[in-house]
Amino acid sequence: MDFFKFSRWAIKKMKLVLLYFRRILFAKNHFKCPFYKKIRANLSGGFLADQWMLYDFDHNDRHEYLSEFDWYRSRYINEPFDFVCNNKIASAEILKQYVRVPESYMIKNRGFLSSFQSVAMEYEDALTLLKEKGSYFFKPYGKGKGTGVVIMTYDYEKDTPCIDLKPITKEEFINYLKKHDDWFLSEAMKQHHFLDEIYDKTVNTIRFITLKDPKTHQFKVFFAVQRIGTKETIPVDNGSRGGLVANIDLETGVLSEARCLHNRNVYKVHPDSGAPIEGVQVPGWQKLKEDMLVLADKLPYMHFIAWDILITEEGHCIIEANTSSGVNIIQLWGGQRHKELGDFYRYHGVIK
Repeated sequence: MDFFKFSRWAIKKMKLVLLYFRRILFAKNHFKCPFYKKIRANLSGGFLADQWMLYDFDHNDRHEYLSEFDWYRSRYINEPFDFVCNNKIASAEILKQYVRVPESYMIKNRGFLSSFQSVAMEYEDALTLLKEKGSYFFKPYGKGKGTGVVIMTYDYEKDTPCIDLKPITKEEFINYLKKHDDWFLSEAMKQHHFLDEIYDKTVNTIRFITLKDPKTHQFKVFFAVQRIGTKETIPVDNGSRGGLVANIDLETGVLSEARCLHNRNVYKVHPDSGAPIEGVQVPGWQKLKEDMLVLADKLPYMHFIAWDILITEEGHCIIEANTSSGVNIIQLWGGQRHKELGDFYRYHGVIK
């Protein structure tokens, strides 16, 4: 092993150790898991305290499940091309050649504001743009799981901007943009009416996973869930923030009951809107599957992609692509260590 390879290997291992302490030992304990169970979970392959409770390890065999630490290790599967998904700005620029993606309006990078046509901008231009568009998303480009994402709208009756539907003054709006760094403004797309009927206060996306089959070396659809926001997650739908996830039958596109990463409840209807979830059909499902496999073929160097897709009246839009996916939303319906995802991880050296 030459010096540079060894250095990369050592840095990767160091990052994993730091992640273990920061994201596992000191992770939030939403279930109020007893301390002794938390420590047991953390030391038994890198499970979170929440995972001990979520997967009910008091009654289920943990050896059937992939841990949080396994997921962290899986993020290197696409190296050295993982940057294609990790950088959301670059990812959108690549994908828009092949598929509909939200338009990006403005970016703040290292304190400088610019349009995506390299035109210098001022903070006041963001307010003018909001008046023109009516709404857009403010997104930090270096964070995941919906962290820092807000919906910015304009209340024309009151002639005032709003953040997450809360009216603020124009001065507060400008100050909000000034105090945050490394963000961009992204088109707020109108979702399909079937999603509004379930819950219309959040953008509800599909997490759709394609992977390259180790046996055939062809892309396949591995897993999909419909994510649905709640009053706790407005304006986003992220399961890690308490949103709901309903499994999508890969053959039919029909939703199962919904579940949550913060409790073990089962939701056949939405807890806030009362609208049915179980049995709802995702429109255009067969075409979506076909289109996503064609899109995956455009990126042959990526072995695993977790796509976030918004269904619209016109079809579908790729909100973003991710180089990995948290295992919790996949294992809510059973462990994967000795099933397809575990075999895929094993093939790529993530687990033994």
